[in-house]
Amino acid sequence: MAREWGFLTNHGRVLLCIALDPGARLRDIAAELGVTARTAYGIVTDLTDAGYVVKQKDGRRNRYEVQGHLPLRDAVAGDRTVGEVLRALVQPPRRRAPKRSSAGR
Repeated sequence: MAREWGFLTNHGRVLLCIALDPGARLRDIAAELGVTARTAYGIVTDLTDAGYVVKQKDGRRNRYEVQGHLPLRDAVAGDRTVGEVLRALVQPPRRRAPKRSSAGR
């Protein structure tokens, strides 16, 4: 039986959730990822401790802000920033112009 896997770590997936919805609750993030709220809390804590996310109180809830200018913590990624990767994941790719047919010329 094949194991399920993905290209993004849970930390990357949480960062993407926050980028898409800065007001997301931990339980919403946990449900989106299929993890416990405690796991989501630990990941958000990791991201805030590392400076990739800034957490601000907004009444009784938290709002998060991704620090997109920071470099990735991955040597393979070179000098790419968090923001560059998030843009690639959330923006639809540009459509290429259709090729013109040479038939009929």
